[in-house]
Amino acid sequence: MQNGMHTHRERCVRAVQSKDARFDGWFFTAVLTTGIYCRPSCPVVPPKPENMTFYPSAAACQQAGFRACKRCRPDTSPGSPEWNQRADAVARAMRLIADGVVDREGVPGLAARLGYSTRQIERQLRAELGAGPLALARAQRAQTARLLIETTDLPMAEIAFAAGFSSIRTFNDTVREVFALSPSGLRTRVPVRARTTGGGTPAGTPDASPGTPGALCLRLPFRAPLNPDNLFGHLAATAVPGVEEWRDGAYRRTLRLPYGHGIAALTPKPDHIACRLTLGDLRDLPVAISRCRRMLDLDADPVAIDDQLRTDPFLAPLVDKAPGRRVPRSVDEGEFALRAVLGQQVSTAAARTHAGRLAAAHGEPVDDPEGGLSHLFPAPKALAALDPETLAMPRTRRTTLLTLARQLGDGTLHLGVESDWEETRARLLALPGFGPWTADVIAMRALGDPDAFLPTDLGIRRAAQELGLPSTPAALTARAAAWRPWRAYAVQYLWATDSHPINFLPV
Repeated sequence: MQNGMHTHRERCVRAVQSKDARFDGWFFTAVLTTGIYCRPSCPVVPPKPENMTFYPSAAACQQAGFRACKRCRPDTSPGSPEWNQRADAVARAMRLIADGVVDREGVPGLAARLGYSTRQIERQLRAELGAGPLALARAQRAQTARLLIETTDLPMAEIAFAAGFSSIRTFNDTVREVFALSPSGLRTRVPVRARTTGGGTPAGTPDASPGTPGALCLRLPFRAPLNPDNLFGHLAATAVPGVEEWRDGAYRRTLRLPYGHGIAALTPKPDHIACRLTLGDLRDLPVAISRCRRMLDLDADPVAIDDQLRTDPFLAPLVDKAPGRRVPRSVDEGEFALRAVLGQQVSTAAARTHAGRLAAAHGEPVDDPEGGLSHLFPAPKALAALDPETLAMPRTRRTTLLTLARQLGDGTLHLGVESDWEETRARLLALPGFGPWTADVIAMRALGDPDAFLPTDLGIRRAAQELGLPSTPAALTARAAAWRPWRAYAVQYLWATDSHPINFLPV
């Protein structure tokens, strides 16, 4: 697939006529005769080709006056894979919008984070997506509002402000315009039982009991296939005690969010990820969803990735055996960078122990009536203030950890969804104690670079040797050029040749 797929009319028509779910989120179909817009896999009889027009985003459809289809719910499609595989300004802007930056800081805040003027960002987004940042953020608010309307019994006023609307009137007008129903009309379409038991999205049927009063239960869609083994296996095997845990078939962790903290419980299902969120402030809902999706790499296009990796005869058997591997990422880029330093040259168990001690001593306490979570991971400023002598680790690693914590804490170094991958790598490598492995594992798992590669990693070199691939870093890097731009996914397949717990779904 390629950028601007909505401009390839014949391909779009074929995708709609075959109801191909792989294209959900890549483009949207607006039907001229009905005034609605759909995802490509909409179950209704496809319209005549002459009645179809195509848009790159739900926001562009809404701006053109089309309403969301009530059958296929295009606003709940997986996000476009482009925003996680690209490093340009538009992709970085889309990641920031998904993280709620426009709602919290406005378009000037978005532009400032990217180092552009507001006019430049507006122009670039409109050129590629057919809508500016305000319209894109509005579409996200509408989807959050719909989720709360259909899965909770919260009063509409609370929902309006939780979804990021500035007034009840704007909330009402937007819901009517986007969904062709009033907020109360949307709610009456969902059975009461589905709301009171945590109805899921997009199917609108209960996923599981919320367990805790105030918990929200929803479904996170993804493009199939998805292999949960290394994804959840990695998160569970490296879980920091008190911050993360595997319990009753779910990966659970604490979340530091813009307006408070929360707890996410994520359970792999055959056709979705069951997500239960307990939030201190409902305004954090869209950000929490976005970060959970990002951590689980749910917007990836596994078919395109696996097809590319299969072209290598040494990787093809690994891909065919267990397709759809994702890159396990993070909900907090700074947290992951600090944990990467703690894990330098030690075992997974030792890294968990170090991180768990820091969390218990310096993390913010949280209440978890459902399990064993007790703290947020310590904020960089809290770690930066520590006496180095209190850290039970080699002196050089103490220096590395505290230097990183200080730079993250005072803003000298920023790690976020908008980070430029190459520039951030260079800045990390300039820090004491940072080598290529640490910089690249942060690029891969925190920043989301799909082409990050770890040729010096012991597990990768061992796997390469067993498969008959070159095992020296230089030779392996040269061979891996054929895997670009998906080398981070090749890493997952190579790691999976080992019997390490990170490769197995916990029981």
